[in-house]
Amino acid sequence: MAELRVLPPAKKFLRKVKNKRLKELYKNAIDSILKDPSIGKDKHGDLEGVKGYDIYYNKTNYELAYTIEYVKNKNGDPEVVVVILAGTRENFYEELKRYWL
Repeated sequence: MAELRVLPPAKKFLRKVKNKRLKELYKNAIDSILKDPSIGKDKHGDLEGVKGYDIYYNKTNYELAYTIEYVKNKNGDPEVVVVILAGTRENFYEELKRYWL
């Protein structure tokens, strides 16, 4: 299983989530990504190298953006999943571009 690193913008959003079901959905999404980092959809253009994972809850689309770094970690696994940003779909990619680029 890959190692996890969460950047400050994603950490801030995830800390603010009060709804237990939504928090659980994000945790399950991160667990799925750690098991298979290639599960997300590749982004194109300015966001080349970033993957996106969609979470649907209560008729709202939530997003999780991450990258995969290939380095040797203590478990011998070559992958580190870096969660860049989490949030609702509204203005998500504009905020991601501001932070990531």
